[in-house]
Amino acid sequence: MKAIRRFTVRPVLPEPLRPLSELARNLRWSWHTGTRDLFRSVDPERWAAAGSDPVRLLGSVSAERLTELAGDRDFLDRLAAVADDLHTYMTGDRWYQQQTERLPAAVAYFSPEFGITAALPQYSGGLGILAGDHLKAASDLGAPLIGVGLLYRHGYFRQSLSRDGWQQEHYPVLDPHELPLDQLKEADGTPAQIALALPGDRSLRARIWVAQVGRIPLLLLDSDIEENDLIERGVTDRLYGGGSEHRLLQEMLLGIGGVRAVRTYCRLTGHAAPEVFHTNEGHAGFLGLERMAELRAEGLDFDAALEAVRAGTVFTTHTPVPAGIDRFDRELVARHFGPHAELPDLEVDRILRLGMETYPGGEPNLFNMAVMGLRLAQRANGVSLLHGQVSREMFAGLWPGFDPEEVPITSVTNGVHAPTWVAPEVYRLGARQIGTQRAEEALSIGDSDRWDSVADIADQDIWELRRSLRELLVLEVRERLRASWRQRGAGTAELGWIDGVLDPDVLTIGFARRVPSYKRLTLMLRDRDRLMDLLLHPDRPVQIVVAGKAHPADDGGKRLIQELVRFADDPRVRHRIVFLPDYGMAMAQKLYPGCDIWLNNPLRPLEACGTSGMKSALNGGLNLSVLDGWWDEWFQPDFGWSIPTADGAGTDPDRRDDIEAAALYDLLEQRVTRAFYERGRSGLPDRWIEMVRRTLSLLGPKVLAGRMVREYVERLYTPAAHAHRAMGPDAARELAEWKATVRGAWQGVTVDHVETSVATATATAELGTTLALRVRVGLGSLRPEDVEVQAVSGRVDEEDRITDATAVALKPVGTPAPGGGWLYEGPLSLDRTGPFGYTVRILPSHRLLASGAELGLVAVPPEDVAEAAGLLMR
Repeated sequence: MKAIRRFTVRPVLPEPLRPLSELARNLRWSWHTGTRDLFRSVDPERWAAAGSDPVRLLGSVSAERLTELAGDRDFLDRLAAVADDLHTYMTGDRWYQQQTERLPAAVAYFSPEFGITAALPQYSGGLGILAGDHLKAASDLGAPLIGVGLLYRHGYFRQSLSRDGWQQEHYPVLDPHELPLDQLKEADGTPAQIALALPGDRSLRARIWVAQVGRIPLLLLDSDIEENDLIERGVTDRLYGGGSEHRLLQEMLLGIGGVRAVRTYCRLTGHAAPEVFHTNEGHAGFLGLERMAELRAEGLDFDAALEAVRAGTVFTTHTPVPAGIDRFDRELVARHFGPHAELPDLEVDRILRLGMETYPGGEPNLFNMAVMGLRLAQRANGVSLLHGQVSREMFAGLWPGFDPEEVPITSVTNGVHAPTWVAPEVYRLGARQIGTQRAEEALSIGDSDRWDSVADIADQDIWELRRSLRELLVLEVRERLRASWRQRGAGTAELGWIDGVLDPDVLTIGFARRVPSYKRLTLMLRDRDRLMDLLLHPDRPVQIVVAGKAHPADDGGKRLIQELVRFADDPRVRHRIVFLPDYGMAMAQKLYPGCDIWLNNPLRPLEACGTSGMKSALNGGLNLSVLDGWWDEWFQPDFGWSIPTADGAGTDPDRRDDIEAAALYDLLEQRVTRAFYERGRSGLPDRWIEMVRRTLSLLGPKVLAGRMVREYVERLYTPAAHAHRAMGPDAARELAEWKATVRGAWQGVTVDHVETSVATATATAELGTTLALRVRVGLGSLRPEDVEVQAVSGRVDEEDRITDATAVALKPVGTPAPGGGWLYEGPLSLDRTGPFGYTVRILPSHRLLASGAELGLVAVPPEDVAEAAGLLMR
């Protein structure tokens, strides 16, 4: 019989065990070994059955066992110590509190998904895991973030395989009462709610759930409540599900509803109001509109409100391809805003203009969430150096007249939360070497001094650690593979071969990620005979563990999975290559430490960052990767291998895959396997161990989420907070009026004449020479204080484009000439040898601008002035 009503019955803990409840509700247990060990000791079998989830554990442990523990002095002493440790962690000063600069009072961090723990499945892939690691690292550093997301009742799908290897999706229903969450409640005990207005006098309401991630509150909005109609209840049903309007409503709830949830949370708890709002990808971009509406209610007009919001907003883009950006039909967006829907005080046509692709090649009828995110944020970044460059080129149309390298999008390379991803065995080895406290600091904050101590670890210890991790992975793979085959319909009698799958003494390669086509899951299958030779080599075999999910609507990705699965099902190689379904955090935490090599072979430059290889590196795994994302930035032959790419514009895609697959096979055959299997005088693979040591000591401090969050604080959050404080109502009005004036007058800004002390068109001069530069400009109705006249110089390429440019401001001389012209002068230093050139340009200038490119306005010399200007040395 099926129940007609479901309840969650929570245990009543004996008084001495009450601290267990607080420990279970704070997700710090997901990365704190001492807390997990304590819960495991409550009941090891039930702990395993609960998926290492303390909330589920406490809901299943017997009353008799609780009574027994309440009288167990040793257990109570351990409980008190762990509870005290959490209290110290939550209240003590950490890195953030030790900084001398006035940092933001709080930062609101918005993301459509968060991967905190497998016990809270609200993530699909790298974006969510990155967001979860961001919150955890912020907590360890003491940074006062508030996370904001949605609570999906089905989360992301669970994956299994059919008998013929086709991906199957399952959507288990999640009960918030069974998750490590608490409802935010008003002072009278009623659930706190926020509401959005919808067309047709409808509304979308949502409750606010709070997940405590160490020191960081994560607010999750849930529309599955009785006050909503059926359609509105389904808005938060699944992550990345539904059609365009469904996705639009999700993103309005995340952005607009998220700001209202933050205001509610701060009102009820006394938490400091955020000075900075960080949009993790474009999905949450509507948060800027809600903040503008707040300021409109305080008397600011649209333009002034826009300037005030931009000052305190940071936007991070994660996609290197336009297809990865959410875009909506402009009529659909228009219907959901205005007098009869949401944000009635904001003019609909002005809202639409914020998201319009008003640049060459743009779609005029589509509303682009990333474009809106960039226009609503004064500071923006990509997630690796290469991705920053790709992003500047991709969005250069928003800043016409500027070279891509001057587009105001910087980069902060992603990192990973080491306490989450480092295996306990690796941590214990480090703690034995430098002590528990220093090991914890090395993983959370990181500096080279702490990581340099890896050099003192004995070769034998490193090699034994790597083998033990490999052995643990072998056991995990066999268990998961057996469960997968049973789901595929196999009987126990058919599965005896699984006991021989993988070998703890064989070089193990891992490949696990989402399965869009550009990540090339099946590149390894390009030459199956060569792959078989690698897998079955009599002296230097390899074994491969593969995992990944294709989007439910991506049949192409599902076909790639099926192709890989069918190869792995071949009885000749199934003991050497496996595909594990249902890739998620729980699997990943076993997979990364156990693999000797982490393989990544995307189409360059389509991998924005690719953090899975970072997690492997923190466990002593070596990377074998295309130079893309973070690997392009930090690769050294000391600790891994780069797969050569054939990414010329004229290369046929099939031929490119053939070339790069052949390069991959060559590396494995000639270099990787030899380094693993060749033994030195000690009987150990000396070269391999040295590469592991260098991976830990050189890459370790770089790949940390702690390093990443510190960069965000220092380079983006703190400048944004300063800009926010400077942008009061009067300053916002001033800046908005000034921008309107400059835009209206810019057509009158001209470079009229340029001359230097070298008058010829081509010349040769000695390094270190300083030339006098004189420029006559027309400013129309603008004043000198409204602009900056710059000399831009540097080496020039074959087409006379300036590379590695240096800009120097020139100074106005005297009073305006008849007709409104101004004379500017300044030195031009010839500080580089070789082909050298310069130009002059005029940019808008105001104390409240974050960049001279912010308005996308620039004036340069016309051709006749440029030809007479005089200096191009070869």
